[in-house]
Amino acid sequence: MKILIVEDEPKTGDYLRLGLREAGHAVEWLTNGVDGLHHALEGDHDLVILDVMLPGMDGWKFLKSLRAQGREMPVLLLTAKDHVDDRVKGLDLGADDYLVKPFSFSELLARVRTLLRRGRSGMEPTSLQVADLKLDLLRRRATRAGKRINLTAKEFGLLELLMRRAGEVLPRSLIASHVWDVNFDSDTNVIEVAMRRLRSKMDDGFEYRLLRTVRGMGYVLEGPESL
Repeated sequence: MKILIVEDEPKTGDYLRLGLREAGHAVEWLTNGVDGLHHALEGDHDLVILDVMLPGMDGWKFLKSLRAQGREMPVLLLTAKDHVDDRVKGLDLGADDYLVKPFSFSELLARVRTLLRRGRSGMEPTSLQVADLKLDLLRRRATRAGKRINLTAKEFGLLELLMRRAGEVLPRSLIASHVWDVNFDSDTNVIEVAMRRLRSKMDDGFEYRLLRTVRGMGYVLEGPESL
């Protein structure tokens, strides 16, 4: 899932970015409200984590503008203020949840999971399937022909992207933007290494391979009926 963090405190922003990346999410982190709003309006994020006190544009104005322009992705507000009036104001402006600083990362991650499930509810399935490969998005579990596939958080995010876009050749740039963050170094072979490991886990020992490399173009996951 793609998460946008808008937080001007370097320590908090870096803490959130690293933790959410370890949990398997693609993360963008911006430090002022104006740039953050632009990215929220132009991007395809699944969730926004928004600080209230921001330079350029505060979280209240950010949230009001976001909702006024029809963007409905979940928003989790972060603030040092623990007043009832502030919580009510945020919820009235369209926030989906509210977390007071300081907070534990485990609590934030639980709220993130809840908001992402809520955002998908009624719009997207909670599981994906290509041929005999199945992905349970809620329990974060992958199986092929009933056999459990043990994946890292990054591998799970990569496989989710491939299965959501099954049959479509995905270029490295698209994979990087969805599974790695905006500071990804395109000159490294990280994607190739990740793909080799994922292919080994999901294809070795089976009659046919689902994940293919399309030379000069990217990667595609598709069932045997497409081969």
